[in-house]
Amino acid sequence: SITTVDSPGMSNLASAVFAGAVGVAAAHYFLSAGARKRPRLEPVSTSHASPAAGHYSQAVKNGGEVFVSGLLPIMPDGTKLSGNTFEAQATQVLRNLEAILHEAGSGLDRLIQVRVYITDVKNWGLFNEMYANKLGAHRPARCVVPVPELHFGLLLEVEAVAAL
Repeated sequence: SITTVDSPGMSNLASAVFAGAVGVAAAHYFLSAGARKRPRLEPVSTSHASPAAGHYSQAVKNGGEVFVSGLLPIMPDGTKLSGNTFEAQATQVLRNLEAILHEAGSGLDRLIQVRVYITDVKNWGLFNEMYANKLGAHRPARCVVPVPELHFGLLLEVEAVAAL
């Protein structure tokens, strides 16, 4: 059907053409605005942290934030720290987190939210102390989740969101 604009002195044909032009202009505006607002997802990768071993990125930047994938205590060369102490594993995870944030153009002082998975809740206090020493006065939102086990028999995993 043809939409017309009821305007004195305008023929039905002119009214239909005017309405069509308005519709095309509106469609163009909204489509181009949508394209401008479409998020630009940018993968982050660094050789200074544990490599992504599956179908995922170490992190992804989007809209002024960086989303860091779950980080296990794995060295940049791929060596898994299974069998090492909780402290050694936590130290490596925090190093991996710091390296990925640095590569993304962020840092530990820009963390917004951190999620920590630990296999033994008895390690919560030690992790909290190490985390506080590493982050200083900065206190992002955080949760610590006890889990029954993690891949490769590792003792913790950390994921995070930070501002750019």
